[in-house]
Amino acid sequence: MEIFSLSGPSGTGKSTSALSFAHKHKIPAIIDDGLLIFNGKKIAGTSAKFEKNPLTAVKRATFFDEDHVKEVQMAINNYYIDRILIIGTSDKMTRLIASRLQLGDINHYYYVEDIRSSSEIKLAQFIRRTEGKHIIPIPYKQVDQNFFKKLIQRGVEIFSPKKERIGENTIVHPDFHRGAIKIHKKVFRNIVEIICSEYKTIDECKSVELSLEGLPILKASITIKYPIRSNLIELIENLQKDIRFHFLKNLNIELYSINLTIYLAKKTESSV
Repeated sequence: MEIFSLSGPSGTGKSTSALSFAHKHKIPAIIDDGLLIFNGKKIAGTSAKFEKNPLTAVKRATFFDEDHVKEVQMAINNYYIDRILIIGTSDKMTRLIASRLQLGDINHYYYVEDIRSSSEIKLAQFIRRTEGKHIIPIPYKQVDQNFFKKLIQRGVEIFSPKKERIGENTIVHPDFHRGAIKIHKKVFRNIVEIICSEYKTIDECKSVELSLEGLPILKASITIKYPIRSNLIELIENLQKDIRFHFLKNLNIELYSINLTIYLAKKTESSV
């Protein structure tokens, strides 16, 4: 059997990218948090995200239960799986899983930084901290809702570059997840307003909108004092640089794009 390892810290989006990664490398089977997934569907195992506390979740994910091990081993044999992807938080964890399932040595090691951009990783971590969302890379209908006290919801359908449907994610809020931080959307505007107040040539920050769907994109409307007494392009570039720096420093959000609409104090307007 050819074994692939994909590892990275919790909340960095490994499960979100698992189906696409497996399809790209022609890997039919995935081991993720105690589940055996074959061609985008669960065929055996129980997700660690169904557990009630972090300790039992780790044990479930690393196959401490013998019945769990036997169930997954039997399914691997019955489906004649010859290539499999093991997902974990470290090489040590994926090797432990391979050992417990008696799969053999891992042939290929990949890391979340190999398949996701820094911006995507930081956004995934931000969403995990603030919303407590976890992803299971199987269809919504295969997730037993009785395990969750909180709402679960459909994630997104996953398509290949050729627009072939290769699976579906499900969003869950595990009982063991604690300590989510709620950040009001006004905070994003306040950060931009404070930055703008440092610029003598900026009259007002009229609106701020931050999209966290896909890559993080910030849109803002800014009014510049008239007449313009500085290089407008240089001003905007410096403002974008400052906004990017402070969002990364204060919220650990690496903005993919900062789109500014610029208005002059008089009725003339332009967009950048």
